[in-house]
Amino acid sequence: MTVLDNSPRQLAQDRHVAERASLDLRTVVGDMADLSMFPDGAFGLIFHPVSNCFAPAVGSVWREAFRVLRPGGALLAGFFNPVTYIFDLDKAERGVLEVRYRLPYSDQASRTEEELKRQMERGEPLEFSHSLADQIGGQLEAGFVIVGFYEDISPGDEIGRTIPNFIATRAVKLGQPSSLGGVAGTPG
Repeated sequence: MTVLDNSPRQLAQDRHVAERASLDLRTVVGDMADLSMFPDGAFGLIFHPVSNCFAPAVGSVWREAFRVLRPGGALLAGFFNPVTYIFDLDKAERGVLEVRYRLPYSDQASRTEEELKRQMERGEPLEFSHSLADQIGGQLEAGFVIVGFYEDISPGDEIGRTIPNFIATRAVKLGQPSSLGGVAGTPG
């Protein structure tokens, strides 16, 4: 199994958990929009958790995922419903849903300098919203066939009590099936 992240600290935590569970894990520091360190068709399965919110653009993320998957491989991708980003998140944490932002959202363009300063002091990363056209359409444009779609909520979250605030897709790269049934696998 290979884990890619741009945070060495997160990768250290991943290694710690893998060692505790006796898992064979390779960690790679990198950018999900540039997987040039991996050859074409290197993986049978990519699990892409809710991380696109940290990328200013997602087209290259989907193209790179498609490139490094072998034919018959699957991409399991999760992301925020873009509507989540219209709300004032500080107020939402207090149970108040107030529309504050326009889409597409980015912390840099939408938050005040004081809010950005507090965010940076807390060590929080910058976030970006992406349209469904970029999230789902981008997977299709990269060559994937979407074979599954799922929405979910974050219980205990005011936004999640109102709308499904998470979306997940299962997309496949058509071609010759992999040795593991065509939709799952581990790095080669």
